[in-house]
Amino acid sequence: MILKRRDDKGRVLQQGEWQEPSGRYRYKYTDSLGKRKILYSWRLTESDKMPEGKRADSSLREKERKVQSLQMQGITGSKLTVIELVERYLSLKTGVKHNTLANYNFVVNVLKKEEFSHKKVDDVKLSDAKIFLIKLQRDGRGYSSIHSIRGVLRPAFQMAVDDDLILKNPFGFELAGVVVNDSVTREALTRDQMRKFLKFVHDDNVYCKYYEVVYILFHTGMRISEFCGLTIKDIDLGNRSVNIDHQLQRLSDMTLVIEPTKTFAGTRKFPVTEDVAKCFQAIIEDREKPKVEKVVDVYTGFLFLDDKGLPLVAMHWEHRFNHMVKRYNDIYRVQMPNITPHVCRHTYCSNQAKAGMNPKTLQYLMGHSDIAVPLNVYTHVGLEDAENELRKMQPLEGAREEMGLSDKDDKPLKQTMFKVV
Repeated sequence: MILKRRDDKGRVLQQGEWQEPSGRYRYKYTDSLGKRKILYSWRLTESDKMPEGKRADSSLREKERKVQSLQMQGITGSKLTVIELVERYLSLKTGVKHNTLANYNFVVNVLKKEEFSHKKVDDVKLSDAKIFLIKLQRDGRGYSSIHSIRGVLRPAFQMAVDDDLILKNPFGFELAGVVVNDSVTREALTRDQMRKFLKFVHDDNVYCKYYEVVYILFHTGMRISEFCGLTIKDIDLGNRSVNIDHQLQRLSDMTLVIEPTKTFAGTRKFPVTEDVAKCFQAIIEDREKPKVEKVVDVYTGFLFLDDKGLPLVAMHWEHRFNHMVKRYNDIYRVQMPNITPHVCRHTYCSNQAKAGMNPKTLQYLMGHSDIAVPLNVYTHVGLEDAENELRKMQPLEGAREEMGLSDKDDKPLKQTMFKVV
């Protein structure tokens, strides 16, 4: 009499199935190339409950059926290399913006130089994926670049999972737990730093011509590509408002293009202060009209032009900011941190948040589709801010004392005081 193997619930285990002492199930099988493979799951069937603390996953029997179905169809991920999978995935990404396309090309070029790209898709294990990203960092790749590369590999392998080419995505892990985030965090300037830098630019014989631009970026939070795309028609001085419905970009081949705003919420019309309106007015009045206005995708009348009559792009302003900061630091003992147009955006958002602006209003002005972005990414709170908040609370505490109230008078909150609606 042959004794049938059973699990700890008394269920008969099929050929290739096994239950480990920990309670986890495994299934051994041989793939179409004769390689031995193992599947794991904490559940034998779909009706089993996932043990507490374990990540949600398919049952072992579900995985077995998937493998058997793939073997019957003769489909296997071993026919595809990593680079072939990535190119297949990117071929489906149509209608992307020029910057996004440039990023995809960067990722493909990096992968083609790596041995990892020639591995068969179904040979890539979780540890292989992690080792590859660690190697990239050891080879000198920055965290931002690795983040971009993983940002393509992860959905590409997920596509392979969805197409039933492989069973599990080897890149389904958090990047921060694998490689060191060595990227430099953009910090907002303090109000004192902003005032000092603006005064320096205003008073400097060389860079005073850029004062209005620096002031506008610090007091509107516009993306630099949005600012570069502004035309005279976008500025409504009478109503003190600015219309943003496009951005100006320059491609790697130096072609100028007009693109939609970064997000749907980026298309907006926002009010400006009297000072900002005066800055725009000064820019328009000082603008020299070229013999022939450059037209970029039907847009014309850009605020700033180079010697050839072409509109300035983000890179031009980034270089100008670098020169201004360098000159400042050459003059003053107390150094100014790195300032870019994007730092101006950070600073604006932080200042408005600290001033108590409604988060939804701030989201609108910043042109973000997600309210969490301006609150979590762009706002910076430090010791000085915390001290200021505490000072604001002191008059309230004094008023409580004058009224003869103390913390002992505060009634504890009870659950019954709140009504769920």
